Amino acid sequence: MKYKNIKLIVIAAMALTAFNSCSNDFIEVAPIASTADVNYYKNETEAYSGLIAVYDIMKKESGGFENMIAMLNAGSDDFYAGGGSASDGAGIQSFSNYTINPASLPDSFWFDFYQGVFRANVMLQKLPGVNMDETTKARFTAEVRMLRAYYYFQLVTMFRNIPLIIEPIPTAQIYQITQANPDDVYAFIEAELQAAIPNLPTTIANATEAGRVSQGAAKSLLGKVYLSQGKNSQAATTLAEVNGTPGGANPYGYALLSNFADLWKVDNKFHSESIWEATHTFKSNAGWGNWGSGSDEGNSLNVMIGPRGYSASSSAAPQYETGWSFNPMTNDLYNQLVGDPRFNATVADLTALVASGQASYSPGYMDTGHFLKKFMPTHADLTTGGGDAVLNYRQNTYVIRLADTYLMEAEALGGTGARAQALLDAVRARVGLPSIPVTKDAVMNERRLELAGEGHRWHDLIRTGQAAAKLASRNFVAGKNEIWPIPLNQLTNTKLEQNPNY
Repeated sequence: MKYKNIKLIVIAAMALTAFNSCSNDFIEVAPIASTADVNYYKNETEAYSGLIAVYDIMKKESGGFENMIAMLNAGSDDFYAGGGSASDGAGIQSFSNYTINPASLPDSFWFDFYQGVFRANVMLQKLPGVNMDETTKARFTAEVRMLRAYYYFQLVTMFRNIPLIIEPIPTAQIYQITQANPDDVYAFIEAELQAAIPNLPTTIANATEAGRVSQGAAKSLLGKVYLSQGKNSQAATTLAEVNGTPGGANPYGYALLSNFADLWKVDNKFHSESIWEATHTFKSNAGWGNWGSGSDEGNSLNVMIGPRGYSASSSAAPQYETGWSFNPMTNDLYNQLVGDPRFNATVADLTALVASGQASYSPGYMDTGHFLKKFMPTHADLTTGGGDAVLNYRQNTYVIRLADTYLMEAEALGGTGARAQALLDAVRARVGLPSIPVTKDAVMNERRLELAGEGHRWHDLIRTGQAAAKLASRNFVAGKNEIWPIPLNQLTNTKLEQNPNY
C-alpha cells in the first residue's frame, strides 16, 4: 500500500517506541523499552519523556538532508539548491528551479510534522491522567500545545490544504480523513497559542531547561501567525508585547547582541537575542546507518552548505571543513551585502580566498563562489564523540530571534510611523548602520540582509506577494507555487485532494 507514511505515524503515536529518539543538549533521556502507551504515562518522569519526544521534531529545522532551512533557502532568490549536480537531491533541486511536483517533493516535509502532531495528540490525551504536580502538568500541556501549533503552522504555510487532526485516531479511520479549510487551521493554531501562553514560564532561568519554550516564544509565534494571514493590527500588538522598547527593555529580558558575529558562534546558545532555538548535539553519535532515522541529533545544515574539497593553504586562512556545496549564494544577494557590516559574518567568499591564494575548493553545481558563513562547518566544530563527524555538528539554529520580531512588527505596522522607525533603527544601529526613512520596502530589505540564509526569505516573498516577480527567472508560477504539492504517497487510497495546478 503506497499510503503507508501517515499510517505509520498513527501506529508510532500509539507506541512509546516512537518516542525513543530523544537526546538534545538540554535533556538526556535514556531509551525506553517498547512499553505500550496504555501502560505508560504513570508519572512525571514518563510524561517528561513523552514531552521531549514532541520537541524532538524541531530538529527538522536543520537536521537531516531534508531540513527546512536548506530547502527554503533553495527556493528563494538568495540561494540556489547547489550540491554536486542537477540530480543531487531531487526535492531541493526541483523546488529551486520550480519543477517541483508530487513525486519529487520528499514525503518527510509532510510526514515529519504530522509525526509531531500525532505525538502531541497522544500526550494531550494522556496528560490529564498522569499522577504529577498540577502546575508542572499545566506547563507540559502548554508546551505540547505550542509545539503542535508550530507543526501545524509549518504544514499550513507549506501545503495550505491539510487535514486538521487534534486527537489520536484509529488506524482504520486514517483513509477517511479529508482536508480542512485553511482558515480553520489558522484559527486552531491561534487558539492553541492563546491557551498555551498563560501556563508557559516568562523566562527559562534553569540551564537544564534550555531549549524549552517560553511565553515570549509563544507570543512571537502568534505574532508571526497573524502576520502570515494579513492580520497586521493583531500581529503588531502581539509582537509589541515581545519587543517592548526597541533597543531597550521588554518583559522577557530579550536584547540584541552588541556584536552581530556573536550570533554565529557555535557554543553561544540561548543568549539574550535568542527567542527560540532548534537544538543539536554531537551526543547521539550519529552515523550513516541512523542518519535521518529520528535517532540522530546533529546539525546537517552545516555539512550541506560547506564547499566541496575545501583546503586551506595556510593557518591564516579560514579553517573550514569540506562539505557538499548546497545553498550557494546568488550574486544578487552577494552584491546587496557588499559594504554591509554583516557581510563578513554572513558570506564565506571563496572566490576571494582562491584569488588570494589562501584556499582552494571544488566548485559544485550552480557554484557562485559565495557560501553561507553563518552555518559554515569549521575544524573547531568537529565532534569529539563517536559516529561520523560530518553528521554530528552541534550548532543550534534560530527559529525566532529578536531582530526577526522587531522587523516583523515593523512590517505589521506597514513600515510607517515612529515605532516602525525605531524598530528598523535598532536593527541597523546594532551593526553600526545609520537611520534611514522607514518604509515597507526598507523593512523588507533589512529582513533580507539581517536574516540572510536563515530560512525566512521564501516565506517573506510569498507573504508580501513578491515571489512571482523575484522568482520569475526560475519558472515560478503565480497561483501555483505559493504552496507545495502534497507528496504523491500521501494521496493514494485516501480522500485527500492534490493542491491546485499540481
